[in-house]
Amino acid sequence: MFEIKKTEFVNKTFRLEKTLVERLSKCSAEHNISVNSLVAQCCEYALNHMKIEEKDL
Repeated sequence: MFEIKKTEFVNKTFRLEKTLVERLSKCSAEHNISVNSLVAQCCEYALNHMKIEEKDL
């Protein structure tokens, strides 16, 4: 049976340096995705590959 899946999103505001926003915009345009999608993917990648110090556990 077909089931519609809905992803929950939250609106959040961040302040980023102008040059970073320009780089994100250029990259997202080159890959035909939204800046929001690119930022979400970058955050997921960074969190998944972040070195965790023993003191943080």
